Amino acid sequence: MSGEILFLAHRIPFPPDRGDKIRSHHVLKALAQLAPVHVGTFADDEDDLDPEAELALTAASYHIAYRAKPLALAAVQALASRRPVSLPAFEDAGLRRWVSETLCSRPIATIYVFSSQMAQYVPAAFAGRVVMDFVDVDSAKFEAYAERSAQPLKSLYRREARLLAAWEAEVARRAAVSLFVTEQEAALFRSRLDPATLAVADVRWLGNGIDCAHFSPALVDAEPDAIGQGGPHLVFTGQMDYPPNVAAAVRLATRIMPAIRARHPEARFHVVGRRPAPEVAALDGRGGTRVWGRVEDMRPWLAAADLVVVPLEIARGVQNKVLEALAMARPVLASTEAATGIAARDGREIAIADGDAAFAARALELLGDARARECMGSAARRFALDNLSWAAMLEGLPAIVGIERGAARDAT
Repeated sequence: MSGEILFLAHRIPFPPDRGDKIRSHHVLKALAQLAPVHVGTFADDEDDLDPEAELALTAASYHIAYRAKPLALAAVQALASRRPVSLPAFEDAGLRRWVSETLCSRPIATIYVFSSQMAQYVPAAFAGRVVMDFVDVDSAKFEAYAERSAQPLKSLYRREARLLAAWEAEVARRAAVSLFVTEQEAALFRSRLDPATLAVADVRWLGNGIDCAHFSPALVDAEPDAIGQGGPHLVFTGQMDYPPNVAAAVRLATRIMPAIRARHPEARFHVVGRRPAPEVAALDGRGGTRVWGRVEDMRPWLAAADLVVVPLEIARGVQNKVLEALAMARPVLASTEAATGIAARDGREIAIADGDAAFAARALELLGDARARECMGSAARRFALDNLSWAAMLEGLPAIVGIERGAARDAT
């Protein structure tokens, strides 16, 4: 099939500096090698507009909507319309007009939708192919939030989970293909569908990769601000206003670090990532914890880690923070949830522990054995090089979108 591609993403896919943007960035780059791609997306803030020039070099055309709607207003609109909050939160009249104009003026054969809230922009009358990249089962994530929350948040999260699950099923019925980041997520999604939807939905998985040429320990030195005082150094990276990351940082600082510092009084826990939530910011200076916020380059901070820690208790899909640390040849201690979808072997390329006492004990075991950490880091790098390239992960993308390499460009 020849034609062009409309790519809809809930965040601008540049720069690839957080989990969802890393995946959307690499998928968009791969799609642009197949056919002209027209990109409709959102900017969360003015910083998101900085890479607009990079987007312009990749996209045949684009439209960036500024997401300024307060969450409270989106919640009111959702309650009034009996929709999940996720939909009005990403509702924009200008983007909807641009999508309509693009579909009328360009030979769009495929719409690639990244994240379920963007499916609201796919017209019911569109006759081409729709690929829905859910990435994760978001409704299951909100169910997990509800289980761990008190009222009134528990009820709000339950409502979001219920309505979002219904929306996900509706979108899957409409899409030619529904994608998830791991087979585990795809299987979970299938298990939540009614028999009629399951009979017509084509649910597959398309994994995340890692740019091992960029995430290479040979390219950077350890961050001096991290290693300047104390040690050993534990590092946790991510978007620090994302609830699972917030909970993990608080867990490590308050429930696990005390046991580590009882053995290593000068141990330091570094929380690195933009937009620290108030609960995370409050950890700075407490029990050896430093909260650094946004940094220009995550690699020097990973290079400074004696141990990269990923103590997530709620996690969906593949954790890019784990892939980055593996590629950087760092020893990684992760929860089972954080290691899901990554075929690294416990005790060889990664260490896995659950529960506060077990996590602290495994951390102490590794911190007490420099040779074991070095061997695990080297094995992790080899594993990343052999198994986690983006080229390998996206090899099946042309067939998924229904546009063979060069077909659309040859036809123009």
